[in-house]
Amino acid sequence: GSHPMAGSERSGPLAASAALFDGRPWAVTPHVHADAAAIGLVEALVRMCGATVVRLSPVEHDLAVARTSHLPHLLAVLAASQLTEAVPEHLSLSGQGVRDVTRVAGGDPDLYGQIIRANRPAVGDLLRDVRRRLDELIAALDDGASDDLVEILNLGVAGTQAIPGKHGGPSLETAEVYVLVPDHPGELARLFADIGEIGVNVEDLHIDHDPGRPAGLVELVVEVGAAERLRAALEERNWTAHR
Repeated sequence: GSHPMAGSERSGPLAASAALFDGRPWAVTPHVHADAAAIGLVEALVRMCGATVVRLSPVEHDLAVARTSHLPHLLAVLAASQLTEAVPEHLSLSGQGVRDVTRVAGGDPDLYGQIIRANRPAVGDLLRDVRRRLDELIAALDDGASDDLVEILNLGVAGTQAIPGKHGGPSLETAEVYVLVPDHPGELARLFADIGEIGVNVEDLHIDHDPGRPAGLVELVVEVGAAERLRAALEERNWTAHR
């Protein structure tokens, strides 16, 4: 079988994109008796769509998607579901962090229920491992003098660094530059135009909306060596920027 790893938590025709598969990994999982010509035809189709072939055995595939897609989705669901018990005053403190962690939980429950149920064995094994790690985390919290909590947090940092960077290459060492952007038409376009003229490539970005004023805080993720130059150049162009 084969399938792309693409898309978002949105569904339906209005979420369609002509660039949906561009540069995205596409799993191809031939069985041991698969015809070589048929495999080649499938992989040619993948390349025609602009995606990158990732050939795996069926067992490797099930573990890979459980670890990188299904498990994170379920953990996001658990994190998001506890927000239903929060009072409005607590939710008013929500920042970009909770939005990042819970974003994929907004996907279609029927669709993702079918996908995850089809991979029950691999997902179940990983969930049991997470349960063990949660017990270790709770024990570390209960023992306030233990260094175990810091060790667990360091494992999380190592996990984020293991994720491939853009275009499947190694992760770059990055830094963040924060820019206050007025909530008016054209302001984001002006910011991006200024960044282009400065000549710094943005690796990633996030927007955190400030509930207390008509502005947003844009987090620009750039190569660490370019961060201070970008901040200073934006300040010269009358942006409020900091690191």
